[in-house]
Amino acid sequence: MARFDNIDELEPDLTGAGLKIGIVVSRFNQDVGEGLLSACTAALVKHGVREPDMLIVTVPGALEVALVLQKLAQSGKYHALIALGAVIRGDTYHFEIVADESAAGITGVQLDTGVPIANGILTTDNDDQALARMAQKGADCALAAIEMANLVGKLDGEK
Repeated sequence: MARFDNIDELEPDLTGAGLKIGIVVSRFNQDVGEGLLSACTAALVKHGVREPDMLIVTVPGALEVALVLQKLAQSGKYHALIALGAVIRGDTYHFEIVADESAAGITGVQLDTGVPIANGILTTDNDDQALARMAQKGADCALAAIEMANLVGKLDGEK
């Protein structure tokens, strides 16, 4: 549905058929990571991404996610990537370092490679907040990855 008569507009496209998606999951705070992953993969399948077109890679923690995303993006095999994990506040400044640097790393990979990345690394004050958000965030990341893969494809003239 166009909002303007004389202005082209690219509409969101949540069709996952034919897309290849790489998912990187931090094993630190593993229960939350598994919850994010379960919701994410279910949403991908619901929107047409075939299970054989997904790759799941686990890494020790949030700071290791960006390097693996970079390798996957550089491979040229994936239309979009998804980062999943949880950084839960503790009693030290380490939380801020991990939260800030993991987000910056993910953004950097996305901008450097042109491969869209949905950032599903939760940053919460406690376990309860992370557990309460994991299902919705996992699903949201799946939809963001599909939408951005389709949008970048259109902008690149592929669709």
